[in-house]
Amino acid sequence: QVHLVESGGGLVQTGGSLRLSCAASGRMSGNYLMGWFRQAPGTEREFVATTRWDDNRYYAQSVDGRFTISRDSAKNTVYLQMDSLTPEDTAVYYCAFDSAYSGRVGDSTTYDYWGQGTQVTVSP
Repeated sequence: QVHLVESGGGLVQTGGSLRLSCAASGRMSGNYLMGWFRQAPGTEREFVATTRWDDNRYYAQSVDGRFTISRDSAKNTVYLQMDSLTPEDTAVYYCAFDSAYSGRVGDSTTYDYWGQGTQVTVSP
């Protein structure tokens, strides 16, 4: 069992930055993924970024070059540094954990643990 708690959301102006944190408790071992998805009103949940157990990192095309995912293994925490934010980045951001890596890093159905979500709002 893995419990995820996100923090760091908020309101920021276009061009600004935010850093999200996701603290994990429980058993994290083996080949896993830990990353972020987001969901805007009226849309499906979409992949943002994820990091693999061996620190390989993957990004959605829409955020590549603006967002950076990182991990502090000692703290069981993953971070999402978001720069150059635009109103299109407005969404609820969810931390997710995939305990059995399947290779489908952007497929939300493979992630079996989820945080409660944190709101990110970017004003024009």
